[in-house]
Formats: sequence, structure tokens, C-alpha cells
Amino acid sequence: MGAGARLVPPVPAPDRVTPAPTPTTLAIVGPTGVGKTALALALAAHVPLEVVSADSRAVYRWMDVGTAKPTLDEQLLVPHHLIDLVDPDEPYSLALYQRQALGAIRRIASRGRLPLLVGGAGLYVSSVCDCLALPDVPPDPGFRHKLEERAREHGWQALQPELERVDPEAARRIDLKNVRRVIRALEVFHATGRPFSAWQTPLEQPPVHSIQVGLHLERHELYARIDQRIDAWIAGGFVDEVRGLLERGYEPGLPSMSGIGYREIAAMLRGELSLADAVAQLKQATHQYAKRQMTWFRRRPRLQWLDASTASAEEVLGLLTAGRAARARA
Repeated sequence: MGAGARLVPPVPAPDRVTPAPTPTTLAIVGPTGVGKTALALALAAHVPLEVVSADSRAVYRWMDVGTAKPTLDEQLLVPHHLIDLVDPDEPYSLALYQRQALGAIRRIASRGRLPLLVGGAGLYVSSVCDCLALPDVPPDPGFRHKLEERAREHGWQALQPELERVDPEAARRIDLKNVRRVIRALEVFHATGRPFSAWQTPLEQPPVHSIQVGLHLERHELYARIDQRIDAWIAGGFVDEVRGLLERGYEPGLPSMSGIGYREIAAMLRGELSLADAVAQLKQATHQYAKRQMTWFRRRPRLQWLDASTASAEEVLGLLTAGRAARARA
């Protein structure tokens, strides 16, 4: 070494973490109130994991009680992703969710942890597990406003003939009472000239390998759990949550605010319903939603069903191990 040369300590090489081309993702799905979050937290005691939410309303800030969002303690116990991303009046699309969810899954896998997809929003689950080819169509406020006005004046049925004309497959699959979903399907056709259903085609080689577990309950037991949860919401400040959102200026017609629960409590706060009637309507609407969720999930051939009343973390770990072994043999 020459005179005056200074010995420079070697710079540590950065961690060389290469994510798997197709990371294995475990999905726990099922209808609202079936116990997905509880099972996910139990599983976290056995395997290092991080949760990726597949809930279409958990993305909104300040909407905690009525979305059954994991508590802060639960989020401290297990890292959660795709929660509290946007304000209630900000647009959020399925295509954006897909990009963010797949990115989160890749990052989780690169850390050597298990990505765990948890939720009941069927299209959100499918966008990740099947990697649907989705249109990245931004909202068209003028087009949406025109359709929203038509639905307000003439009821949700007013949009049905147009959807059946341009996209009969979407008209068959979408809940036609969900005006937001119907308008989105019409908006995609308006922007691209292609039916919304034509975009929802799974890729032959999805970027994740998913092991999918579905939770089910007897209908009467599921409905009882839903009713208990809603009673707990009311006791836990749901009315105050909705009142606070309205006081911040978030209108009832926003996609975030027009979902089950928020619309009934908002109607109660406007004096259109008593609290008892609002709760009764909320319970009935949630029962119907859970029934539609089960109908959707039953069409997924790769789901491995477990009885939610007896399902354990050990049972899920067995399915995960078997799925990984099958992938290694393939």
C-alpha cells in the first residue's frame, strides 16, 4: 500500500433478496362475518406472515367500524397491507388494487414471509389469484353523474337494460342492485368499447401461486354471527362514525358511503329511518350480501372449504404444506 494511503473498511454487500418469480400466496376467503380475520391471526402464531386485505372498503380511511377493519392492536400484532389507502371521496379501482396487492405480495415474499390474502370481495380475490387482465380506466365524473341521476330518479332498474344490451355477461354476474358496480361496468364499456366482462379473463400463468381456503357456516349460524357483529357495531360507535363522516362533508352518494351499513345509518341520521329500522335493514342487507358472496365463491373450483366453526390454524397449515408440495412436484 502506498504512503499516505488510507485503509477503507469494506462496504457490506446489500442483502441479496430475490423474490420468487411466482410467490406462493395463501388466501383465506369467505362471506362477511364468517371468521376470516380470527383465523388469520391464529395462523400468524405458527408461521411468519403478513396480511394483504381483499376488502373493497377497507381501503378507505376513517371507515373502521362499519368495515370490520382489523383493530390497531391486531395490525400491530400482524402487519396488514392495503388498508387506509385513500380518503372516502377519492377514486379507487379494481385495477389499482390489483397492482398494489401484487406489489405487496412480492415484497412480503422477498422478506421470506408468507403473503396471506384475506377478504370477501370476490373480484378483489380473483384479481390477485387469477390475475385478471383488467382495464385501467379512470373514473369519468360526467358519465357517472348522468347515470347516478338516472338511477336516483328511476331506481336501480333503470340501468339494467343498457347493461344487458352492451354486456349481457356482466348483467348476469353483477348484483344489479349495486348501482356502483353497474355504473363501473358501463363506464368501462363507454371508455374502451369492450364489455367489462371481456376484461375479466384470467391469465394463463398468474404471477402468484395461490393456495385458496374458503370458510363456510350453516346459513342460520352465519346470519346469527352477522347480527351479533352489527349489534356490536352499534354499541361500539358506528352511528358516531357515520355522523363524523357526514360532518366532514362526505356525501351519502359517494361509492364509499353508499355501501351496506353506511347508507342505512346515514338515512337514520337524516330522519328517514328509526335506529331500530336502520339496524333491521342493515342486518337484512348483510344477510343478502353474504348469500351472494357464497354463491360467487362456490363457483371457484380451486377453493378448499373448511367449516368455520371448527377450522384451526393447524388445519390451514396442513393445506398450505400440501399445496407447496404439489407445486414442487409439478
